Amino acid sequence: MTHSDDHSDDHSDGSSGLRRLLDRQAIDTRPLRVAPYRRLLVGQGTSFIGSMLTQVAVPVQVYDLTRSSLDVGYVGLAGLLPIVGFGLWGGAIADVVDRRVLYLWSSLLGWAVTLAFLAQTLLDVRSVPLILGLVVMQAGAFAVASSARGAIIPRIVPTELVPAANTLNFTVGNVGQVVGPLLAGVLVVLPHGFVYAYGADGLLFTSALWSAFRLPSVPPLAGAARPGAGAGAVLEGLRFIAVRPVLLMSFAVDITAMVLAMPRSLFPEVAAMRYGGNVGPLYAAIAIGAVVAGVSSGWIGRVRRQGVALVVAIAGWGGAIALAGLAHQLWLAVVLLALAGAFDLVSAVYRQTILQTYAPDEMRGRMQGVFIAVVAGGPRLGDVRAGATAAFSSATVSWVGGGLVCLVVVVIAGVLVRPFWHYDARADLRPEAPVVAREGGPAGAGSPKPQSPVG
Repeated sequence: MTHSDDHSDDHSDGSSGLRRLLDRQAIDTRPLRVAPYRRLLVGQGTSFIGSMLTQVAVPVQVYDLTRSSLDVGYVGLAGLLPIVGFGLWGGAIADVVDRRVLYLWSSLLGWAVTLAFLAQTLLDVRSVPLILGLVVMQAGAFAVASSARGAIIPRIVPTELVPAANTLNFTVGNVGQVVGPLLAGVLVVLPHGFVYAYGADGLLFTSALWSAFRLPSVPPLAGAARPGAGAGAVLEGLRFIAVRPVLLMSFAVDITAMVLAMPRSLFPEVAAMRYGGNVGPLYAAIAIGAVVAGVSSGWIGRVRRQGVALVVAIAGWGGAIALAGLAHQLWLAVVLLALAGAFDLVSAVYRQTILQTYAPDEMRGRMQGVFIAVVAGGPRLGDVRAGATAAFSSATVSWVGGGLVCLVVVVIAGVLVRPFWHYDARADLRPEAPVVAREGGPAGAGSPKPQSPVG
């Protein structure tokens, strides 16, 4: 063999090693082999872009009608309360009915509300109370649909692929958070722009309806406890969380991260002080970082000590936020916020995965209901915290201090709560009968194929 052949072999081995490394780090797409999950992801991702159009159009339309920032603030309040209430209630319902049916009907209601937004614009009703009422209805439908959808995923993909499925979900959602607002910004400034925004949302929403309609039936597991769907069932779910440190900490660290270290409400003031009012990149940066983390997330599903990983991710979020608050160059602030967004993506995947795999199936709907309430309420409370702190100190103190306090609190709490710190995901998998046995085909009713635990 010649020297050139030796070098050629070395180059080939190096290229193969690099490809293997890249394959291990790239986002895990194995859940896409499950046809119902693949359709669910496509429907969710497409419709989410549309929902972001409406989320931008509604406050802009309210401001256009009233010229009042206070009235715009009522939009957020109108959306918060039903998300919390209907998230908890919808989760309880999801534990006693066919989740596919609940997801389909709540999605249909959300679609109808989108068409109502379009109709009130076409008819030039110009009624802020009507718009706020539609926001309440849409938020309630979204909360129920999200609770049902989150409880469906561990029933249609194998347990070992739940982290990968959640990573794909959050990555697609973050793409929507980048694309949707940018597209909305173009549409709402056009003549009849609100009509275009609501119309596009209504059209894109049909993908969610299609994916819900094509799901297999997801009834409660045979032999599982059948709770009611009232306040007692909701309280039972909360008690279930309260006495399980792993679940309780998964919620506590998320609330800590969002309430203490969410700087969103400070973006306009800081942009005006430092960046000539250029606020758009600040709003987009966190989502961009989450997308980048998502496409390089192949390692996430291989981590067993998910409690430790969650603490590290949220500590990283707090540290990156604090550093971003000190940046006086816009590009540096965007890079650091993007880094925070990457940590947030990792955190979100592990929190969702712990909920979906630690709790038994008969509790998953209620766990998802609490998850939706926390995810929706935490950032809004963080907006209030950041604004109030800045009011009696400064925007910089509020931004940087919140990130640092978040880092310290999460690390101390994570280390002290030993069951959470030592939680091993693979040691606690629960084998169940999945809805899907093979490439999208329903499992046989007489002989369900159990999911295989890892390890």
